[in-house]
Formats: sequence, C-alpha cells, structure tokens
Amino acid sequence: MASNKYIITAAITGAVHTTSMSPFLPITPEQIADEAVASYEAGAAVAHIHVRDPQTGAPSREVTYYKEVAQSVKAKCDMILCMTTGAGIGATVEERLRSVIDLSPELATFSYGSMNFGLYPMAEGFKGEFKFDWEEPYLRNTESFVFENSFAMLKEFNRIFAEHQTVGELEIYDTGMIYNVAFMKKRGDLKDPIYMQWVLGILGGIGATFENLQFMYSTARNLVGDFNWSVCAGGRLQMPLCTLAMNMGGNVRVGLEDSLLLSKGVLAKSNAEQVEKIARIGREFDLEPATPEEARAILGLKGLDKVNW
Repeated sequence: MASNKYIITAAITGAVHTTSMSPFLPITPEQIADEAVASYEAGAAVAHIHVRDPQTGAPSREVTYYKEVAQSVKAKCDMILCMTTGAGIGATVEERLRSVIDLSPELATFSYGSMNFGLYPMAEGFKGEFKFDWEEPYLRNTESFVFENSFAMLKEFNRIFAEHQTVGELEIYDTGMIYNVAFMKKRGDLKDPIYMQWVLGILGGIGATFENLQFMYSTARNLVGDFNWSVCAGGRLQMPLCTLAMNMGGNVRVGLEDSLLLSKGVLAKSNAEQVEKIARIGREFDLEPATPEEARAILGLKGLDKVNW
C-alpha cells in the first residue's frame, strides 16, 4: 500500500450530541445513510454508524434501523460500515453486541476499558432551548455514569467479534486502555489485526492535546508492537489533532459525532463538509484518502460480501 494513503472515517451522528444542538444532525435512517454516502463521495472510506429514534433523535438500539442504514449505503457504494457497540448511555452488554451478532459487519467499535463518561457540562453550557424531554436529563445523568467495560466483558466481546470475523475498532479513551490491549493480546484473547481508535477529549478520558497524542503513540508502540491506529477528538481540536495524526502515519476520524463545527463558530452543514476539509488538508501534505478497498487491505477486513445485510 502506498505510504501516502490514510483512512478517513466519518462518524455520522453518534450518541453524544442531542437533537437541539444542530439542525444538521442526521436523525432518521435515511438521513444517516445519505450522510454516509455523501461522506464517501467526499473521500471517507469508513462510516461509523449509530442510529437514533426517527421522531425524537434520541439514541436508539433498534437493530432494524442499523440494517436499514446499511442496506441503503450498500446499494449506492462499497463503503465500509463500522457499527457501534456503544449504543448510547446505559445499554446492556446484550444490547451493545446486537449490531455484531445480527449484522456481522466488517468493522465494529469495541471500547477497551471502563471510564467515567461525562457529558453533563454540555447541558450546562447549552444556550438554546431543548426541543425534546429526553435531551437535558440524558446529558445531566452522565454525572453519575460509568461506562463499564470489565475484563470479563472484553473477553466476551473478543469472542463474539472473532466468531463473526469482525475486526474491532478498539476505542481507546485513555492510556490505561492501551495496557488492556497489550494484556489481552499477550493472553491470546485479542488477535491480530489490531486497530486502535484513540478518542481524545471526552470528560473522564485523556485530554485532546498534541502531547497526549504523541504519548499514546509511543506507549502503544512499546507495549503492543504492530497495529493500525486512528485519531478523533471532541470539539475544536478535531481538525488540528487529525492533521497531526495523518502526518504521524495514522488515520483520522471526523464527523458530527465528534464536532458539530466546521470552523470556529460555524456549524458544519454535513459530515461531508468535514471530510472534504480534512481531505483538503491532507493533500497539502501530499497525502491521499484511501479508497474502501485500500482501507480493507490496510485493516485486514473480510469484505463486503461477508456481512449480513
């Protein structure tokens, strides 16, 4: 693979921002699928998929919505879909694994350790008016929320992912989770290929700084050995940290899940706008977005013909 290739992932809607925060946040399966395809056309090889209640925009665990999105995208392009196993605040392990068990995707997220996951300052800082009753309590209740991913849960997730030949996009929110990756790999519970998504800037995890990104990279190289990696960052440091990551040889994730902004004070009107921006920045450094087929080769994925949609 050409050394100037890097993978762009578009995180389409997520489960962090609420409906009232942006009129451009995709809500329905049709909107989510359309945003994924537009991101593909802008240069993204991967779309990270959450789904929402089509009426209220509340995060949903309904597998039929995931399948509707997936079938719609597949009908239009060969994009890689990375299904979430986060599935919103408070989901059970069974609910979180449904997207892998039922759909057998090529790629799915896999959070690699427990953490406090605080969104409640977003409620305190929101200047607008919440349109739906679920939004403010959803955010404020995270003050007491612990996102549990025990070692027993990691072992079970590893087993299910292996059964479905689904590569885990290991979500790494702090440096200790890199140690979890190394430990599970040494025990044989986690198999190659290893792909880590470093998520910086979530309250309860590591901060979104250049120093922290470089520290995580050196820690992972020392502990894990060979792996692929990507970076995303919440809020205003999304683009700067992604720019550093691709110049370090990594991959990047942008999208409305991570930031609602295109630039300071300017709401992104679509995920594709953010993809276009990071692709344009990459080309200034002679870097080119990987196609879905190139990304499949980089990540060792099983192929679109082996998914269940």
